[in-house]
Amino acid sequence: MVACLIIGYGNTLRRDDGLGVEVAERLAAVKLPGVNVITRHQLVPELAAPISEADAVIFVDAHANARGKIRLQPIIPAPTDHVTPHILAHASDPRSLLNLSQQLFGRSPRAWSLGIPAEDFSFGVGLSPRARARLRAAVKLIRALAVKLVPAGTTSSRKGRRGRKE
Repeated sequence: MVACLIIGYGNTLRRDDGLGVEVAERLAAVKLPGVNVITRHQLVPELAAPISEADAVIFVDAHANARGKIRLQPIIPAPTDHVTPHILAHASDPRSLLNLSQQLFGRSPRAWSLGIPAEDFSFGVGLSPRARARLRAAVKLIRALAVKLVPAGTTSSRKGRRGRKE
């Protein structure tokens, strides 16, 4: 069991769309006690297993709203009738994965979605200047939340798992 699971996702070859992955990689490098980090190109049903093993999960992704603010929102599992079309497409959303975790493994952890405003989704690598600024703020916000979610006295950190579309 891991206290906090961070899942950063997005396409690192579409500039700012890689924000979720970049945030997660920076948090993995810090090696926070009790925190596990996974990066993916997209959310897939196979993530239901590690989600079921966490006390809390934070999904991190870029949002195509360059003028908006970073939004950390609690989320709940999607209704069952919403899950099937997403899972059959082999691409999921956070709420569907929480529901799938409940259906397959009998538990769904507390969860949050962190949406980071982004502006440049063109082909290429590297973040826009605004995205880089938001990256630092997002790392700080998630780090503070993760520290609150991990029980006092937790000393071990699990290595992050890097992966792409499966």
